[in-house]
Amino acid sequence: MVRKRDSKKNDSDVKTIRDALSEHKKAHPNAEIDIQRKNSVSIRIRITDPDFKGLDLVERDNQLWKILEKLPEDVLSQISLLLLFTPEERKKSLANFEFERPVSSRL
Repeated sequence: MVRKRDSKKNDSDVKTIRDALSEHKKAHPNAEIDIQRKNSVSIRIRITDPDFKGLDLVERDNQLWKILEKLPEDVLSQISLLLLFTPEERKKSLANFEFERPVSSRL
């Protein structure tokens, strides 16, 4: 199951993304998938997967975009951040720090 971590509301677009990413979770059961709605036009995704070890960022990105590109354009256009970490990388990442402690938005 994809973990829920929607910071503002559990809306249908976030659910659509969560449902699509369940495909990755089935193939990678140790992956943690976090989704946040940052504001009314922005959804942020963080995937922490030990299976990313040894893959460069392009390979990781390609894996996920094969799934995400199937989303409707109006949902896809809201994805503003896609973080793809191994557990070790997540501990050291400044981007992860901001994901966990987001600066508030006026939108």
